[in-house]
Amino acid sequence: MIQRILFLMATFALVIASAASTYSFTIFEKSTLNGKELKPGEYKVELKGNTAIVKQGKSAFEAPVRVETTGDKASISSVKYVDGVIREIRLGGTKTKLIFEN
Repeated sequence: MIQRILFLMATFALVIASAASTYSFTIFEKSTLNGKELKPGEYKVELKGNTAIVKQGKSAFEAPVRVETTGDKASISSVKYVDGVIREIRLGGTKTKLIFEN
């Protein structure tokens, strides 16, 4: 009985640890990220270390990213553009800011 409980707890902990962080954001204008042209629409971003995997439908690409923690929690996800290039994404519901540099 105790072995079964320990096994279930270990399995649950492994599932939690291996879950990737995935967030949604919206692009409202044609833009570029890491040289890739993005059309307006809904996107998902998954963080794996210093890499952001950006997905829309079945297409996906990777971009190097610097992840920072801010002092306040963003109520919604927001995108900062500079000359049509995505520079930052604030992830809604978190204190996380993704910074993209070219």
